[in-house]
Amino acid sequence: MKGTWEKIQSNLEKSLKSGIFKVWIKPLQGEVQDNSLNLKAPSEFVASWVRERLSETIKEEAAHQLGYVPTLYISGNGHSQNNSQENTPKAKQEQRLSLPIDYSYQFKKKTWRYAFEDFVVGNSNRLAYTACSSMCNMNFPADHIFICSGPGLGKTHLLQAMGHFFYKNCNQEPLKVMYVSSEQFANQLVRAIKSKKVEEFKSQYRDNIDLLLLEDIHFFQGKEKMQEELLSIIKSLEAKGNKFVFSSSFLPKELSKIDQKLTSYFCSGVLAPIDKPDYDFRFLLIQKKARQYNLNLTSHVEDLIARKITSDIRQIESCIQNIALKSQMLQEKVSHDLAQEVLQNYTQNQETLDIDQIVQSICKTFEISFEKLRSKSRKKQLVMARNTAFYLARKHTDLSLKNIGQYLNRRHSTVLKGITNIEREIVQESQTGRQLTRVVEAVESRP
Repeated sequence: MKGTWEKIQSNLEKSLKSGIFKVWIKPLQGEVQDNSLNLKAPSEFVASWVRERLSETIKEEAAHQLGYVPTLYISGNGHSQNNSQENTPKAKQEQRLSLPIDYSYQFKKKTWRYAFEDFVVGNSNRLAYTACSSMCNMNFPADHIFICSGPGLGKTHLLQAMGHFFYKNCNQEPLKVMYVSSEQFANQLVRAIKSKKVEEFKSQYRDNIDLLLLEDIHFFQGKEKMQEELLSIIKSLEAKGNKFVFSSSFLPKELSKIDQKLTSYFCSGVLAPIDKPDYDFRFLLIQKKARQYNLNLTSHVEDLIARKITSDIRQIESCIQNIALKSQMLQEKVSHDLAQEVLQNYTQNQETLDIDQIVQSICKTFEISFEKLRSKSRKKQLVMARNTAFYLARKHTDLSLKNIGQYLNRRHSTVLKGITNIEREIVQESQTGRQLTRVVEAVESRP
């Protein structure tokens, strides 16, 4: 049943980020036998990465296709298991070195998801928007920007809009734009080290980039080798007059385990925080999104949505899209009742949550005591509960990382790492990420 794996791959391509699919899923060969799904990776390194991070996602998608959850086997070679040399240390090393490091897709003209034309500007994000658009128009005095905001407030939109602008408006040879997450950068470096191609990795960044768009810089926390290579690349590109835009969920001063030279560099450019959207911004965003979906919303319905969803732009956009779909399916105009039915699925009045309410809800959701939440235990359930509390406290309160840590008996760096882990799982939409999204929504919607 080789065709079954191709169907599973096709569905995974739709659900996973394009970079994750291309690097980790596309190279796999698969076959369904009896009740098993057997996958072969080009190297043990790829196999190990997929086993650790994507096995549950693959099994979940396979279950949709097969009607049952298969036993998943992932081998780290593309050869017959009868080959006696495969299990030798030397053979395994050769397999690990075979993984290609593909940077070319970063430079090809691609379909960028967002543009400046789609970005709604308000008091909360005007500085970040002005900085990014001015850099694109070549009338910006600084050579780098550091964008900081919570999730769902427009960091990714601005970075992608810059890439879209340069590919659209360069009449001659387009600028070479590298748009990459910090985790992708780290994975590339790890593969380069394992493949003994570190110089090739460095040259791809140093010699082939005009603009570097690097997301989630906080991922480098505590990773000294990654920071060292990034700083080296930045210095080389800066000497050539190239430009950078970094994004993070944290201000540079909050990144306690980032090299001081890197932190100093981040602070020497333009710091552009994006604040939570105020009512006027939310109202304007709702009007613009309604026009995109040809929705005729009354001012009363627009006001209802703007008052109910207060801190996450992505949720507002999703809500408008779902209102449009429901209106089309029922062939009804958008009424107050229809909008209210859709709004039931989204977190509302989020600004009212404080640290006590968050922790109380987390303890109830995970069925643990406050003492256990603050304990030194590293049990998986307690770590997830703690990290989710960190994430929600950061999102809904004005407490510093230090104060959040003190409340839950943890250090500043532990809070930052926990928030980063939660954000990564949610963004990757892994099985754990989907579970965490449900937990977050449950806590946020609880009165």
